[in-house]
Amino acid sequence: MADTHHVLLIFFDDPGRCRAAFEDFKLLPDLAAVAVLERSADGIVDVPESHVESAAGYTVGAGVVGGLLGLLAGPAGAFLGLTNAAAAAEALANARDQEGGAALIYVSGRVEEGTAALVADLYEESPQPADDLALRHGGTLERLSAKEFAAQVRAAEKAARKA
Repeated sequence: MADTHHVLLIFFDDPGRCRAAFEDFKLLPDLAAVAVLERSADGIVDVPESHVESAAGYTVGAGVVGGLLGLLAGPAGAFLGLTNAAAAAEALANARDQEGGAALIYVSGRVEEGTAALVADLYEESPQPADDLALRHGGTLERLSAKEFAAQVRAAEKAARKA
C-alpha cells in the first residue's frame, strides 16, 4: 500500500469532463473509492457514478442514495436518511458507509449549480498521477489528508445535528 492517505476533491465546470475523469481515476493504483457528484442547473444533486474497491461497495451506494434523498428534509434529514439506508443495506459496514455518505453530502454543498465534482479516496506514493489526470481533464484539484477531511465531515455532521 502507498504511503499517504488522501481525499481529492476535483471540481469541474463541465460534468461530462468529470465523468471522463472518473473513468481514468478508477484505474489509479491504491484507489479506495471514487464518486462523481453533479448539481443540475435547478440545484438537484446526483451521484451518477461511484466505484468502491471493496466487497461492501454496494452498501456505500445505498448509504449515499439515502443521504441524498434525505437532503429534501434538510441537513438533519440527510444524515438520518443516510443512516437508515446504510443500516438496511449491510449492518456490519454501517459505520464506514455512514462516513462515506456523509462525506459526499458534505462535498455536495461545494458543488455549484451546473457543475460537478469528483471525490477520490486513495493512497498515494506520489501526487503526480492524480495531478496529471485532474489537469488533463480540466479540473481544479484540492488535496486533503484523509484525517483532515474526516475531521471536516465530522464537524459538519455535528453542526447539522445541532441545527
